[in-house]
Amino acid sequence: MTALSPDLRLWDPPVTYRIGVAMGVHANPYSGELLRSIRAAAAHEGCDVVLADTDDSVSEEAALVRALRADLVDGVLLVPSAGDEAVVNGLVRMGVPTVLLDRVAARNDVDQVGTENVHAVASLVRHLTERRHRKIGLISGDESQEVNRERVRGYRLGLEQSGLRFNRELVESGFSNSGGAARATAKLLDGWPSPTALVVADESMLVGVQYEAHRRGIHIGSELAVVGYGDMDWARRVSPAVTTLAQPVSDMARRAVQLLMSRMADPDRPPESVWLTPRFLHGASCGC
Repeated sequence: MTALSPDLRLWDPPVTYRIGVAMGVHANPYSGELLRSIRAAAAHEGCDVVLADTDDSVSEEAALVRALRADLVDGVLLVPSAGDEAVVNGLVRMGVPTVLLDRVAARNDVDQVGTENVHAVASLVRHLTERRHRKIGLISGDESQEVNRERVRGYRLGLEQSGLRFNRELVESGFSNSGGAARATAKLLDGWPSPTALVVADESMLVGVQYEAHRRGIHIGSELAVVGYGDMDWARRVSPAVTTLAQPVSDMARRAVQLLMSRMADPDRPPESVWLTPRFLHGASCGC
């Protein structure tokens, strides 16, 4: 018979945390994939997940984060709603282990995981200029969010790197929804100079751009080049397929859970920001 050391602790249960996830479940086309990836990463770490659907509303977000805290979660993964940062400020002030996910903020007092935006969008602009486009428009997102401001900076950087001047007349906000994007596309196509190519700052607006081009009888790819940010199933199936930058959703979820575990284990460690590189998915919508 094997002798066991009396110092060996046999009956201690594994450490399990309860993670609160606050996000707009229908806020983005990839929200479902993000939530599934969070659940899988949390299960791998032996954690339970409690979901609160913020409906992408600041007021709803504040109420649901309070409810999560009352439900005795050990930490919070938060996809912030557009608007002020009162909820994040409160979590930081109370010392609640928190990781901001996807929609990162311009701050250094909280852990964050997102995708790199500036150089990524600049690469989309360069892809278009390499195909001799000089009048490149931008359908920007809701600029109350830092992620969309970064993508505007990326657009400007790409123009600068290609030796082109920024023209404010070639930029319109689609307010991160398909209807706003359709109106922004119409305004750009009716304006002067009329763009020969469009960069669309997020996937929620690509449908609106497609709709407006189709309504006008404009053939995407041959008559108007379109590139965007996001990885949607339909974008691979339409003709032409859309050239996009795909966010590494599973990697973001896994890294966010790992960061939250580290924060709960060591509350005093310095905050960390993680930027993941999106994948370039080539379609024919860019005209090549």
